[in-house]
Amino acid sequence: MRILLTGGAGFIGRHLLAELLALGHQVRVLDSLRPDVHRGRTPSLPAELVRADVRDSEAVDGALRDVDAVCHLAAKVGLGVDVQDLPDYASSNDLGTAVLLAAMARAGVGRLVLASSMVVYGEGLGRCPAHAEVRPGPRIEASLAAGQFEPPCPVCGQALLPALVGEDAALDPRNAYAASKSAQEQLAASWARLTGGRVAAMRYHNVYGPGMPRDTPYAGVAAIFLSALRLGEAAQVFEDGGQRRDFVHVRDIAAATAAAVQAPVAAGTLRAYNVGSGTPRTVGEMAAALSRAVAGPAPRITGAYRLGDVRHVTADSTRLRTELGWRPTVDFADGIDELARVL
Repeated sequence: MRILLTGGAGFIGRHLLAELLALGHQVRVLDSLRPDVHRGRTPSLPAELVRADVRDSEAVDGALRDVDAVCHLAAKVGLGVDVQDLPDYASSNDLGTAVLLAAMARAGVGRLVLASSMVVYGEGLGRCPAHAEVRPGPRIEASLAAGQFEPPCPVCGQALLPALVGEDAALDPRNAYAASKSAQEQLAASWARLTGGRVAAMRYHNVYGPGMPRDTPYAGVAAIFLSALRLGEAAQVFEDGGQRRDFVHVRDIAAATAAAVQAPVAAGTLRAYNVGSGTPRTVGEMAAALSRAVAGPAPRITGAYRLGDVRHVTADSTRLRTELGWRPTVDFADGIDELARVL
């Protein structure tokens, strides 16, 4: 299959490129080489590279020549720094996706694999002792400042236990990046209905592994922790370290995304897939594992918080395993040891 991979020079993109080539696909990469990600460096890739922004319709038209499917990873990632990031998220992620979809319609390309995120669920689901599964209410800054980090039941106010979220749950984005990923899915679903196209939306969990960005405001938590440890400093863990996430290795993410190129998605529809290891861990556990791997100082629990963060988000990846036959292959301990060696 001939595939256009947007964002193919990035962290996940380069691993996905290797996976697609190993499976025998022909791949063309479109990447703007954003300076806040690539720092002016042009990577050497084993595929044709079109250096252009996905918002450039003329360049996208050219990149789509003789293409059968698109894997769309190009995006501004991370929680963001402050409200001034809002225009860039909306433009890079949502306008960029709209330009790409319009070009795909012109080119007659009918299959899209979209890199989405588990952040579209917001706080996901919680279990209340009195009211079973509920959608958590908003976290209040006064409660966070007082060290009360668990989101409350919206009915009775009790602290909730986390629950796994399925793909059919309502979306509830709670920061700029999450809102932009939700909008990408809505735009892709509209394109599918209008053109008869097929969309597999891959809702990635917390991705880690070789090549992940570091020392930028948009770096993932594992890279932030390792940067501190390399300086001989303790990893600074927000809240009480009990935030639950599903850390999934980038090679497993790449394998799932490559499998989705031929996912059994009905014409005219978007099919979402949660992509996680299936084993939730806390942010504190991730920090402690990295500290052990580099023989560094123990993590420091700070009690600090960010209003845009969610407390827990862990989803059920059964659909991906059942429909695409995907299974994670990288053990967490092995992945952490590898990351400590190479990042």
